[in-house]
Amino acid sequence: MEIRNPATGAVVATLPSTTTVELENTLSLLKQGQQKWANVPLKDRLACIIQFGELILANKQELAEILIKETGKPITQSLNEINGAQNRIEHLRKNAERWLSEEIIVNEGATLEHIRYEPLGVIANISAWNFPYNVGFNVFLYALVAGNAVLYKPSEFATLTGLQFAKYLYEAGIPDDVFHCIVGDGRIGEHILSLPLDGYFFTGSYKTGVHIARTVAHKLVPVQLELGGKDPLYVTEDVKDIKQAAVSVAEGAFYNNGQSCCAVERIYVSEQIYDEFVEAFIEEVASYQVGDPCAGDTFIGPLTRAAQLDVLEDQVKDALAKGATLRLGGHVLEGKGYYYAPTVFEHCNHNMLLMREETFGPLIGIQKVTSDEEAITLMQDTTYGLTAAVFSSDQDRAMNILSKMDTGTVYWNCCDRVSPNVPWSGRRNSGLGSTLSAQGIRAFVQPKAYHLRPA
Repeated sequence: MEIRNPATGAVVATLPSTTTVELENTLSLLKQGQQKWANVPLKDRLACIIQFGELILANKQELAEILIKETGKPITQSLNEINGAQNRIEHLRKNAERWLSEEIIVNEGATLEHIRYEPLGVIANISAWNFPYNVGFNVFLYALVAGNAVLYKPSEFATLTGLQFAKYLYEAGIPDDVFHCIVGDGRIGEHILSLPLDGYFFTGSYKTGVHIARTVAHKLVPVQLELGGKDPLYVTEDVKDIKQAAVSVAEGAFYNNGQSCCAVERIYVSEQIYDEFVEAFIEEVASYQVGDPCAGDTFIGPLTRAAQLDVLEDQVKDALAKGATLRLGGHVLEGKGYYYAPTVFEHCNHNMLLMREETFGPLIGIQKVTSDEEAITLMQDTTYGLTAAVFSSDQDRAMNILSKMDTGTVYWNCCDRVSPNVPWSGRRNSGLGSTLSAQGIRAFVQPKAYHLRPA
């Protein structure tokens, strides 16, 4: 399998793909290893994860360079991701024992009632390329702490990073029959679905998520899907600082080149401040440095996947044909690599693809609204349900709007944010289940109820 640098298109590594025979042999080892790992005391399992985090930080410059090489993520954002992912480990350190310990429900009377949490067994973590540290840690670290073994398949666009995870997990004391990273594209992923695993945890597209759920349904094992989004954001006329709001919203739309399931993908602005907001927004986006992801001042690097250029081109042509006004960008950049100019449309509507279909790139549409009621209707006009945001100086007004959003996460005066303190989950076509928080770690265990009647 070839690994290409998105900034140049050049092959930077060639890796042998895992064969189906190797995959089946790996599963046998993981089945044996998981039974031993589950008997390791929680504090010792947790100590391995903490040591892993320390190794990642100690080698973060080299790891960031690998991330740049295979995903094109700018150096500052690569380092931010590596540093930021550590909060998952810190949160586990503080809370894992409380979340996984035996619960005493009734401890008096004739019958005692307790709950114990047992690991699922061997789970598959089929992960994503856009934030491999964040979305990976959300699954495999929590699964390991809970006593599971993990068959880890990184995206073919982040395989070198996945192999580094395995390297440092082993150095931290995780046995190689408890975590294993496989190499390959969707074909090896398809074979994973045929294996007798105890759970499937996937991050990626809606189409692939539905395919996974259908394929493994007969196994009656947990399936968790973190899928896409078409995340709306509404700016009301009462925002105190329109320019600062525009700066924050622009970052939410264009950070990581818009390649985030929770990136702002469509913007609605109150007609009273529409013109002022749009001009401030365009000024901010126009200031973004586009270029070499190794340069410290680069904010927009290449797209990770060349195929996404066609998606963006289709959405741009469709918006122009249906009457949107192109204010910035709108074209592939000349030269090597998979670069697309940061693009802003205004006067958009819901007949346009860029307001309805996931974009996953540096392209955003802005639509004028006349009332909160209109904004709510438009924000809800989607099959997705990941996040929604409101910028307003009136908390009661914002909370009223957010309460009407059928999404797993809502934001007031912020966006594109994930915290280990609260669940991360999607509704409707954005997925099933939760990562992070107590709900996240409980996804990797199965409760056993004890009814104990002393003789």
